[in-house]
Amino acid sequence: MSVVESESGFGQIMSQPSVCVIIPSVRNSEELAIALEGLETQTYTGPLEIIVVGPNNDPGKSVTESKGIRFVDDSGSRTRADACNVAIDASSSDLVFFTDDDVIVPEDWVEKLVRWFERDDVAGVGGPNFAPVEESTLWQRVIDVAFCSTIYTAGTNYGKVGDSELSEVTQLPGVNSAYRRSVLQEVGGFDEGAIGAEDVMLDHRIRKAGHKLWTDRTAIMWHRRRNLARVKKQIGNYGLVRTLASNQYRELHAFTHSMVAAFPPIVIAAFALFFWGAMNGGLAWPDFWDISLDRVPMSPERIAVHTLPTLMILYNLLAWYGSAKGNSPSKSAWTIFLSSIVTYSLHWNYGIGVLRGKWRIFSGRPGLQIDDRFRN
Repeated sequence: MSVVESESGFGQIMSQPSVCVIIPSVRNSEELAIALEGLETQTYTGPLEIIVVGPNNDPGKSVTESKGIRFVDDSGSRTRADACNVAIDASSSDLVFFTDDDVIVPEDWVEKLVRWFERDDVAGVGGPNFAPVEESTLWQRVIDVAFCSTIYTAGTNYGKVGDSELSEVTQLPGVNSAYRRSVLQEVGGFDEGAIGAEDVMLDHRIRKAGHKLWTDRTAIMWHRRRNLARVKKQIGNYGLVRTLASNQYRELHAFTHSMVAAFPPIVIAAFALFFWGAMNGGLAWPDFWDISLDRVPMSPERIAVHTLPTLMILYNLLAWYGSAKGNSPSKSAWTIFLSSIVTYSLHWNYGIGVLRGKWRIFSGRPGLQIDDRFRN
C-alpha cells in the first residue's frame, strides 16, 4: 500500500487499503450468521478481515469459527465500547469498520465506504441505515418510519441520507461506520467503560481533534429493528446514556434532549387536568365539541378538559407529517398512520431515560447498562 503524507496529519491512502470489519456480538448467533454471510460476499478486492468480538462462551463463537472467520474474546468486557477496543487492539488494518450483528450487509458496502478515504479530509465515513422492508414485520416497518421522521427524531442518525453523495456530519451511526486506524489511535479509541452512546463520544473527540466525518447517502446498511417492547427499552436506555455522555462532554448537550425530558411530565399534567376538569363539569356533555362561548362558557374546568385532546390532535398531525416526509423505504399510508403510536412511545421512554440519567448524575451513581442485552 502506498501512502502520501498530507496536511491533515495522517497519510492519504492511495491504493487498496487493508480493512477490518468489527462486529461486537452478544447472544444473537442466528442473526450474526446472516450478517457474516453478507460480509463474506463483499465486492471489495483489497485485504479484508472480519472480526467478531464477544464473550468466549457465546454461541456466536461457534457460528463465527464455522465460517473460518476470526472470533476474539472480549476479555470480560462489560460494555460495547470496551469490546470494540479489544477488537481494535487485536487487528492491524489501515481502516476499521463497525457494524452490528443484526444487519443484512449489501455486497458493495465496504467498497462504497473505502473509496472516500482517497480524500485526505476523510477521517471517518458512514451511511444511513433502514429496516429491510421484505424481512420486517409490520411493526418493525412502522418503527423504521417513526425513526426516520423529519420532525420528532430529526436529531438522530436514523434515516439521515445527507444533501449530496458525500456530506459532512457530526456523528456516524455505530451500525454503519468506518474510520482510519490512525485517527482511532490518535484519540485513544472508544471511551473506556462507556455504558452507551460510545459512538457519539468517539465522534465528538475525533471532530474536536480537528478531523472531519462524512456520510455517503448510497452506502445503506439494512438494520433490523427490534420489536416494540425491545425498542422501548432501547430508546429508554439511549436517553439515559446520552444524558450521561452530555454530562461528560458538555458540548454534546442539545436543547432537544431537555425538551424530550419534559414530555412525560407534560403528558401526566395533561391527563391530570383532563380528569380534574371532567370531575368538575368541564365535559359539558353532549356539547363537548361545541366551543362557541355563547353556548358553553370556556371556564377553567372546560379549558382543562380540552387541553388533552387538543394536544393529542396536534401531536398526531405533526407525527404523521414528519413520518411522511422521512426517508424510510417502509413508508405507506398504513405505516405512516401507525407511526404516531410508536413516536409517542419513543418520546415517553426517551424522556424517562433522560430523567433517569439526570437522577444518576445527581446521585453520583451512573450504573451499568448495555442497551437491551446483558453480558455475564
